[in-house]
Amino acid sequence: MSHTGDFPQARSNSFVVIPARMASSRLPGKMLLCETGKPLIQHTFESAVRASRPAGVCVATDHPRIAAVVQGFGGDARLTDPQLASGTDRVAVVAAELEDFEIIVNVQGDEPEIAGQSIDRVIELLEDHPDAVMSTLATPFRCRRQFEDPNCVKVVFNRHGRAMYFSRAPIPRPRDADQGLSSGAAHRFFLHLGIYAYRRDFLLRLAELPPSELEWLEKLEQLRVLDAGHQITVGVVDEHAVGIDTPDDYRAFVLRHRAALSRGSGHLADDAA
Repeated sequence: MSHTGDFPQARSNSFVVIPARMASSRLPGKMLLCETGKPLIQHTFESAVRASRPAGVCVATDHPRIAAVVQGFGGDARLTDPQLASGTDRVAVVAAELEDFEIIVNVQGDEPEIAGQSIDRVIELLEDHPDAVMSTLATPFRCRRQFEDPNCVKVVFNRHGRAMYFSRAPIPRPRDADQGLSSGAAHRFFLHLGIYAYRRDFLLRLAELPPSELEWLEKLEQLRVLDAGHQITVGVVDEHAVGIDTPDDYRAFVLRHRAALSRGSGHLADDAA
């Protein structure tokens, strides 16, 4: 897989773009944190290139320091306007240059333990569902604390795998206590994973869709897509990876990384809590 220098000639119809910004309200400069011996963005990049389906990987960043770090470890970095409103906008700017690709995958820069198989899966979902403009992934909740945490986004989808709603609130909300996570209905409670695949032509139009009231209330961009009547296909994976949003998240990641190294394994996707 090519992931450096100029964009490669298409050997696949998909390409991964990792948006990475310097500012972060809860963990400033997190992309460059390197208590493991590698900056966080390098961990994410190295996880992304383990996927087999994409033709390449690059980082779309708003800051020269991040770009220099990525180029320093041999990765491809593209500088984008710091004033862009979101990571999606950053991915779309790079996607405009990727004329040979039909599917663009957005892997968040703070997902250092994302499994390569998950990236392959989100691509396959779009390939298998021609009526969907986006695909994403979910994994079953494993504890009530996560389910109640507003930083953990929940998704409800129908029997055909089409997203019905995303929320920071615990959904679906059982009416009866015996229908919760500890019951036989526990398979209906899903954590949304922050990875998306878009059809490139739709991604380039996405910014033109008007923001929805639900998007504004929940602060979740994907609700704009549903509100406009488009389909998002959801795949279920056994993915334990978590994003790095807070200092506690990063400390836990460092501990998992050190534990994996002590066991002689540098790949952490199966070790994430």
